[in-house]
Order: sequence, then C-alpha cells, then structure tokens
Amino acid sequence: MPHLTSTEIAGRIEDLYGAPLADLTAHAEGQPPGMLSALLGMHDDLALAEGSIDFHRDRLARLIDTERHIGRHEVSHLLDGVRRLAEAVAVRDAQAKSVAAVLQSLARVPAPAPSPPSPSPPLPAPPLPVQSTAHSR
Repeated sequence: MPHLTSTEIAGRIEDLYGAPLADLTAHAEGQPPGMLSALLGMHDDLALAEGSIDFHRDRLARLIDTERHIGRHEVSHLLDGVRRLAEAVAVRDAQAKSVAAVLQSLARVPAPAPSPPSPSPPLPAPPLPVQSTAHSR
C-alpha cells in the first residue's frame, strides 16, 4: 500500500463524507466521538508528522551548507537532526498506513433509493349479519 499524504487523506475523507474537511471538522466538534472524529485526528497527526519532516529536513540542509565548517560540535547536531528526521518519517509512515487501512475498509453508503409505496393493509372483512334466533312466521 503506497504512503498517502495528508492532502490525499483529506480528499478521501471528504469523498467518504461528502463535505469539505473544514465543514466536517466543525461538525465533529459538537458530536460525540466516532469514526469521523477518529479520521480527523489521524489526519491531523499525519499532517503534523509531515510538518516535522519538513522542519528537520530544512534544519539539516542549513547544517550541511557547503560554506559552513563542520566540526565536532556540529556533528552532534547533525546526528540529532538525522535521528529526529528518521523518527518523523517513521511516525508519518505509521500514521499514513493506519489511516489508509481504515479508509480502505470504509465506503460511502449511497442514499437509499425511495422505496415504492407499500400497498395499504387489507381492510378487515365486514362483520357477518346478526342472525335472529326468534322464529319467523
């Protein structure tokens, strides 16, 4: 299963619920926890992990600038940055895999087709005429 980005996940959530992510987020705030809340939380975690990857990648790029001297002190910062970047990638991959699996197991339920009008219930049989027990002439 390919790793999906938070943007792709947002699109899938929107397709599943038939509304923009901002509207879904606003709607979920007033509701008890459920599948929508879980999906939105997973999306937020994925987006946070992607932001962390960008941050640590940019930090490493500044640390290894070609005009910058790398000494003993800088090596520890490089190693720390690489470790943090690897952790962010692992978190992103785990989040993406989890939310993609959940979304794959869900499908948008089509609106129920209008059912044909049900036939009216049969009318009860009319009561039988009362027969008199008196003798007739």
